[in-house]
Amino acid sequence: MPGRLPAEVTSFVGRRGELTELALLLAERRLVTVTGPGGVGKSRLALRGAARAGGAFPDGIWLVEVAPVQDGRLLGHAVLEALRLTDGTARAPLEVLTEYLAGRRLLLVLDGCEHLAADCAELAVALLRALPGLRVLTTSRVALRTAGEHLLNLAPLPVGTAGAILPGAPPDAVVLFADRARAVLPSFAVTAGNAEGIAQLCRRLDGIPLAVELAAGRLRALSVEQLGARLDDRFRLLTGGDPAALPRHRTLRTTIGWSHELCTVQERLLWARLSVFAGGFDLDAAEYVCAGEGVDPDELLDLLTELVAKSVVLREDSPFGVRFRLLDTLREYGRQWLRAAGEEHRLLCRHRDWYLGVATWGEVEWFGPRQAETAERTELAHANLRAALEFCLAEPGEEQIGLLMAGTLWFYWVGCGHLGEGRHWLDRALALDPEPTEARAKALWVTGYMATLQGDLVAARPALEECRRQALATGDDRALAYAVHRQGCAALIGDEPARAAELFEEALWHYRTIGELNSNVLMAMFELGIAYLFQGDQESGELWLGQVRELCEEHGEQWAYAYGLYALAYSHWLNGEVRPARTLARESVRLNHLFHDLLGIVLAIDLLALLATEPAGPGEPGDLREARVLQGAAHRIWRTVGKPFFGSRTFNGPHRACAERAVAGLTEQEYADFFTTGTRLDLDAAVHRALGGGEHPEGPGPRPGPGPLPPAPRPSWVGNS
Repeated sequence: MPGRLPAEVTSFVGRRGELTELALLLAERRLVTVTGPGGVGKSRLALRGAARAGGAFPDGIWLVEVAPVQDGRLLGHAVLEALRLTDGTARAPLEVLTEYLAGRRLLLVLDGCEHLAADCAELAVALLRALPGLRVLTTSRVALRTAGEHLLNLAPLPVGTAGAILPGAPPDAVVLFADRARAVLPSFAVTAGNAEGIAQLCRRLDGIPLAVELAAGRLRALSVEQLGARLDDRFRLLTGGDPAALPRHRTLRTTIGWSHELCTVQERLLWARLSVFAGGFDLDAAEYVCAGEGVDPDELLDLLTELVAKSVVLREDSPFGVRFRLLDTLREYGRQWLRAAGEEHRLLCRHRDWYLGVATWGEVEWFGPRQAETAERTELAHANLRAALEFCLAEPGEEQIGLLMAGTLWFYWVGCGHLGEGRHWLDRALALDPEPTEARAKALWVTGYMATLQGDLVAARPALEECRRQALATGDDRALAYAVHRQGCAALIGDEPARAAELFEEALWHYRTIGELNSNVLMAMFELGIAYLFQGDQESGELWLGQVRELCEEHGEQWAYAYGLYALAYSHWLNGEVRPARTLARESVRLNHLFHDLLGIVLAIDLLALLATEPAGPGEPGDLREARVLQGAAHRIWRTVGKPFFGSRTFNGPHRACAERAVAGLTEQEYADFFTTGTRLDLDAAVHRALGGGEHPEGPGPRPGPGPLPPAPRPSWVGNS
């Protein structure tokens, strides 16, 4: 079943009645909100209930983690990301979601909505009105307060009555305590001797699951009796001697505070400092951001391990090793202590510095053999990158760093399918600070580049011209090279290949002068090569494309390589060499799919559609039906990229030629029907089909290449133009 729900890492205890009620609500209602205080188990119940309802949603159950999203304007982008949808257009995310989800039956789970309740309500209602097959399940400490919402108010776990624990089945709170206690002490068991003490402790904690788990995490150092006595003392201080007078909403905060008091001074400091992270983080990030001034760097791992053992920090596995995160309730508590200690600004600056480093290192690593790994690592850091950008753009005096970070992440915005979000951050940053700095120049050319890819030349050209003027005025040779380069891109998609070639030649001269060599420079070579091909100068085009291929292979670069393969495939087609053209185009699709680069994918699929009309050899006629299927698949992808072929007649050439051949060889009904078949393919199915996999895709993920590539035209010069 499609969808993406996290695996449960601890056992699920109780809640039979609530799960039944949730199942009935999801069957009958379209918007359901699980509400309750922090720590009561809203997320666990919602995810367990959603998983049980999976059979009712053939198009999947999809989790959107709302808690790390601080800006309501990014909520739509977060939903797109959770659905693994890429949209490179300037359209609003709501429009993209409405179009993509039309006719589908799925469940969308929005987890942790309380801080963006109004935004979540607005998005949910808009989607539900447009999509009859959609259900939305949200979790929030407060109701969304919107029409059609049905609430499931989640109470704490049953705690039982005094003296009634054994014999018989213990109440759920006691079962939860025992289960979590065994994670600390494997030999722990509920016995006649400790049952009533455990039950009394759970009653003191009002059966709030998080409070029970925190208490169980203390059993390495304290007995059940000691836990109860210390907790009673804590409550009596707050209630004047009557623990029963403590309301439930304060019970959890009191338990967290008690757990906080039982931590060492260093553990408390680390807890507070970890609160600056949004979502997950790794040990390296924790050491950089949190160590020093009271937290010994050599002891940080041990302190973090203790916080994991005490259920304050959660441990998670990832493809790149162990990662950690704080539950939202515990993060909020730690943040209050951080603020009270006067350390919040300093730690936010440390957090910003680390993630500026992540962006900077990612930009460097993008040019090399670890591009795919860089893309995955940056994806893992996405929530924290957002938090760092938000800090920069909300904190006076940090605007320039915000500009720098947003511009430096060009490789992620462009290469990993986040053009819409990238422009969101860049537009905000550029509006805040007009000072003509290097950071602003970079942000301008990146903005112009992304707008060009979206086919939005109205926005691209002014940004690039401003960058060029500023670079000339300030003597910024690097910015000048990039501005001229991207002006060439605008000319290329504006159907001015001769002018584009002049600008690319000029940009490459600047790049050589300053010693620049990276993926952008290789893309300039690719773009110059294709500009020559569009003018009919195959010899010059193939020389440049050969240089791109050789440099990519030398440096292990795959992203620009994929575009170069597309252009070489086009060149082979011009020469009538169908088999090598098809092999190159398929490899271009495969590589671009690894990066989720929709533009590269769709350009190559459209070329493969044209190649399908060609005889591959004697006795192997072209397949006009398959060509129309691929054209339909490409049409659907273009809707999420921008204007088809950027609105360019030149780039539209292969598509137009393919359509003309199909019109001549198919009936009117066949021409329409096979195109419609292609439009029904999702991205993974379209890629599978383009790679020659037929009608039955194997599902998402990397696939084997189509075989050895044909040799590239080898230039007589490398590194010279």
